[in-house]
Amino acid sequence: MAETLPLADVRILDFMWVMAGPASTRILADYGATVIRIESPTRVDTARTLQPFHNNTAGPDSSGLFNNCNAGKFGISLDLGNPRSGEVVHDLLQWAQVVTESFSPKAMRAWGFDYESLRKLKPDIIMLSTCLMGQSGPLSRIAGFGNMAAAISGFHNLTGWPDRPPAGPFGAYTDYVSPRFTAMAILAALDHHRRTGQGQYIDQSQAEASLHFLAPAILDYTANGRIQGRVGNSDREYAPHGVYPAAGEDRWIAIVCETDAQWRGLCSVINRRDLASDPRLATAKGRRDNAAEIDAAISTWTIGMGAGAAEAHLQSRGVPAHQVQNSAQAARDPQMAHSAHFVEVNHSTLGKTIVEGPRAHLSRTPARVQAAGPSLGEHNPHVLEKILGYGEERITALVAAGVFG
Repeated sequence: MAETLPLADVRILDFMWVMAGPASTRILADYGATVIRIESPTRVDTARTLQPFHNNTAGPDSSGLFNNCNAGKFGISLDLGNPRSGEVVHDLLQWAQVVTESFSPKAMRAWGFDYESLRKLKPDIIMLSTCLMGQSGPLSRIAGFGNMAAAISGFHNLTGWPDRPPAGPFGAYTDYVSPRFTAMAILAALDHHRRTGQGQYIDQSQAEASLHFLAPAILDYTANGRIQGRVGNSDREYAPHGVYPAAGEDRWIAIVCETDAQWRGLCSVINRRDLASDPRLATAKGRRDNAAEIDAAISTWTIGMGAGAAEAHLQSRGVPAHQVQNSAQAARDPQMAHSAHFVEVNHSTLGKTIVEGPRAHLSRTPARVQAAGPSLGEHNPHVLEKILGYGEERITALVAAGVFG
């Protein structure tokens, strides 16, 4: 393993908050970027108020979501409404290569920290703004979370049952999708800077970034004029394709047949070779047309089996299947353990706690979770003294002015 992480020379001043923005800079922190995250001492980050909480106890440091999104970052408290906070921001700007923010379009302009203002102070700065709908246009002032962006983008129209209202994908869906694009956009800008010395401004709409995951549906409309709708657990290509009840309370198993061979294997496992030889069911289309009959046959078999046993039987015959796991089962999952997906870190007030590890494992330049998420203002002394080089007198004056809350 390389001792020096590949982004060890990258410095990011992070105004992000809640979920989508902080999750993107968390990726870069895992690869060694130094990220200084600014938080308001007067308006707590919404993520700090969201469950799950460490030991089921709510508190500003206890949110699992916050700590997961901000592991490995330095955290400072700064009242941006205080006129003297600008002194600190301007000095941090000179330190940084990249500035990131995820407020609605008016916030950074109101503070005087918009791109045009910052580039006058540091012409080669890279700045990324990511909000729900982008910085301009008729919907740009809409402030909200990924559940709204998922609705605007069209995800909600596709998820749920055809005879019921839209169910929507889990959670604030685009909050979980867009950070991957945000991190890559920053890396591309850094590469451009290294080759040209030029900074740039990136206006990333969370909704537009997430639209990449709807490309097949969009292409289907633009090329064929077809508007896709909700199909429940079925699939437009594969059949059978569903989630079936297993023995026990609220136990389920997901099963899909991508090929005719897998279909025949499934029929063998559930002791329904008659279905495998039925000409009506020889193709995926035929199986979709007779989905109710097939789903009943599969359910009759799965309901008498434990989800794990059914999974083992099906996988042994080459049929894609996996039991539906709850949080506790996912935490104990052997594949997750093998990939070191959950990592124990030491938090300044919580002690030992758990965050997710890096999602991608690069053989030459692996990532590493370097620390827990910061408590509010935890790294004020380190940032002011070690990074900005402030002396005691200056720090005392700023504290007296209420800059840090």
